[in-house]
Amino acid sequence: MVMIETKGLTKYYGPLAALTDLDLQINEGDIFGFIGPNGAGKTTTMRILATLLEPTRGRGFINGMEVGANGLKVRRMVGYMPDFMGVYDDLKVYEYLEFFAAAFGLDRSKRKAVIGDVLELTDLTVKRSSPVDGLSRGMQQRLQLARVLIHDPKVLILDEPASGLDPRARIEIRELLRELKKMGKTIMISSHILSELEEMCDDIGIIERGKLIFSGTMAEISARMGLSLKVHVRVVGDPAAAADILRSLPQVADVQLAGDGFDVTLADGESGDGLIARTLVRAGIDVVAIVPKQLKLDDAFLQLTKGIVH
Repeated sequence: MVMIETKGLTKYYGPLAALTDLDLQINEGDIFGFIGPNGAGKTTTMRILATLLEPTRGRGFINGMEVGANGLKVRRMVGYMPDFMGVYDDLKVYEYLEFFAAAFGLDRSKRKAVIGDVLELTDLTVKRSSPVDGLSRGMQQRLQLARVLIHDPKVLILDEPASGLDPRARIEIRELLRELKKMGKTIMISSHILSELEEMCDDIGIIERGKLIFSGTMAEISARMGLSLKVHVRVVGDPAAAADILRSLPQVADVQLAGDGFDVTLADGESGDGLIARTLVRAGIDVVAIVPKQLKLDDAFLQLTKGIVH
């Protein structure tokens, strides 16, 4: 089921096109990583979906409801975390969350239990009586996540939630997002830390100059860039001799020595592991490992946004 969708979403700021005909689909229960250069249109897209901006044209949908026509209902379903949000320095953590629980209309008799639950989920229980302005940057980011979870939204739209965090805090945020996915939340997240999105996202969307240039899985990116057909092979003995044997196969497009072994590029439609292993074993060469070449999101982003791949 599609939980988040845009159709022809376009936004102009004066003569500047921040978004141009953006068509996007995010399935229920998925984590969707939204990446692009600064000014590419990520934040604009997220603000439109969170009902904070109106598009110039086009439509956005949350759970089948058009954002523009159903603002109040959509806001009940969405938890939006901006890239930076100031906190109320004169409040304690519990008071801060109680304020937002009241703002969302939670019944007074239920607020204590709900706040206790989100504090536990975000590992902030021990900080419940701490002043908000005394929290570390990582703790403040967790507090913002606790805030957007107060009304138990189905959809989380998170703009750079790991921005400015140290490595430990980023790991903690990543694990929390994985836990939220297990709870059935649909998560749209933007980040410049591409390696972390690669590890936890079901799908990736790459946007540049307001246009979506790719949307799909890492496997689909690899296929588009021709890396799904490449494997790295390590053998006992001379890798050059083994490489020469494989070069003679019609199913092999290319073999290049690389590091402690060699990379094999297979012809379209061929499956590599079995063919390579059988050929080398028959030739009396012991195979140590055959590992599919993994495309790094950083590399895909650089190549796709430079227009190298079409």
